[in-house]
Amino acid sequence: MNLAARYKITDGHKFPREGAFVFSPNHYSEIDPIVMGMVSWKLGRLPRFLAKASLFKLPVAGWLLQKSGQIPVQRGGSVRGSEPVKAARLLVERGQMVVVYPEGSLTRDPGMWPMRGKSGAVRIALEQGIPIVPAAHWGTQQLMERYSKKLHLFPRKTILVKIGDPIDLAEFRGRNLDTATLNEATAVVMEAITALLADLRDETAPAKRWNPSEHDQKETGRFEA
Repeated sequence: MNLAARYKITDGHKFPREGAFVFSPNHYSEIDPIVMGMVSWKLGRLPRFLAKASLFKLPVAGWLLQKSGQIPVQRGGSVRGSEPVKAARLLVERGQMVVVYPEGSLTRDPGMWPMRGKSGAVRIALEQGIPIVPAAHWGTQQLMERYSKKLHLFPRKTILVKIGDPIDLAEFRGRNLDTATLNEATAVVMEAITALLADLRDETAPAKRWNPSEHDQKETGRFEA
């Protein structure tokens, strides 16, 4: 990965060097976990992911996820809600970081801006009482395009990364973690991630965040289907 890309990290000092926290980047390429894992490693932490189980079936990337101790999460069935919570609790007890993509899947936004978020990241942060740190990256699509299985290793790519300030979720702590509260907190996180990406891209993000359900798109799987 070092041969395939150089990583230009802005505000790396905001990345916690110890203690448990949720690390929440944007998501638009299936190789994102490897890229952000590299970023975490370069910043001094061993990353742990709650990643969708299908990623573990990918060649190379899936093998690396398994060998580095990452955690597959099923999208459906009776274990969908309980397993991530159990895994997060164990990681917190060990003082480890956990990477959770709030979007839950690759963004459906045509311009690859962050789409509507899901509540997994903020639920873990609020239930476990740990910080949530947003981040954005841009340039990964040159290494592997959205929904592609093909790596473009040469020439060497440049991936821009920006780390955000820990998000203050104090106003949500102590409240009943119902759907309204979790959605409100998730919106705060998505705003932070989008702002970081806008800085990296030097562009203005769409005024309204992409919502797959408003465009007859499935929440999981390839959005073209």
